[in-house]
Amino acid sequence: MNKHTSGLKPMSIGIKRLVLDVLKPHNPSLPYLANQIAKIQGINGVNISLIEMDKETQSIKMTIEGENLIFDDLKEKLEEWNCAIHSVDQVVAGKSIIEEVRTHQE
Repeated sequence: MNKHTSGLKPMSIGIKRLVLDVLKPHNPSLPYLANQIAKIQGINGVNISLIEMDKETQSIKMTIEGENLIFDDLKEKLEEWNCAIHSVDQVVAGKSIIEEVRTHQE
C-alpha cells in the first residue's frame, strides 16, 4: 500500500449508466417493465421513454443507472420480457458519472 491508497476505501469503477434503444411488445407495460428493472440488484434508477409505437411493438429509450451494472445480465432479463436491444447509445463507467459535454461544433 502506498501513500495514495492508504486509508482509502475501494471505489466502484464499473458501469454506472447505460442508455439503450430497445424494441418491446406492448406487454409488459412500461410502468411494469420500469418497476421490474428497478428491482434488479445494483440498479439505482431507471427512466423509460416511449419513442415510437406501432400496432405490435414499442420503441423505447431506456436509461439505467447503478453501481457495477452488468450488461449481459440486464440483456438476459430484457429478453425474458421479449425485449430486444437495438443499440447501446451511451455507456458511462468509472468512479463517477461524467456527463457528455456539448461543443461549438454541435
